[in-house]
Amino acid sequence: MNTDAASESSSDLGGATVVITHRVREGKHADYERWLNEIAPLCRAAPGHLDWHIVRPIPGLSGTYTIIIRFDTRTHLQAWMESPVRNRLIEKVQPLFVSGDDFFISSGLDFWFTPGGAKAKVPVRWKQYLVTWSAIYPLVLGVPLVIAPVLRILGVPNNHLLTTLVVTGTVVFLMVYIVMPRYTKLIQRWLFT
Repeated sequence: MNTDAASESSSDLGGATVVITHRVREGKHADYERWLNEIAPLCRAAPGHLDWHIVRPIPGLSGTYTIIIRFDTRTHLQAWMESPVRNRLIEKVQPLFVSGDDFFISSGLDFWFTPGGAKAKVPVRWKQYLVTWSAIYPLVLGVPLVIAPVLRILGVPNNHLLTTLVVTGTVVFLMVYIVMPRYTKLIQRWLFT
């Protein structure tokens, strides 16, 4: 095995994620939703596809759709993003956009550590490890102390598996949407030196 193949396969181990943002013109959301229904099954059928999530705009506040797609390898993800099928469908939907087809591809958990755009550098892995660990540790200690009593107040039976499901879902939500965006901004200077 040559060195290039070895480094490519090792970078593929963590999977790959693309975050796509589309700002849709006022009054064109229904057309865009129809387009999503056309492209989604084609993306899901692509080799290596793992999952697809859509964060829809809030009516009256935002016209931006965010699509998060995960593939098993960066190679499979890039093959989909550069495919003639996707290119044709992007060309078809382009008139609905306020701006272009904006996307950022990352591997593993790098998207937590990438400030403001695709050209940003990614910190070394050991710093990513320390930051992630230091963010998760207090959440894992504190969230169960809040969630378990709330579940009991809501009348949810004391079931370890159900409680763990809700706790881990809450921890991941807090990590992705609240903690990591603010935490990485706070320690950005150290993180990227």
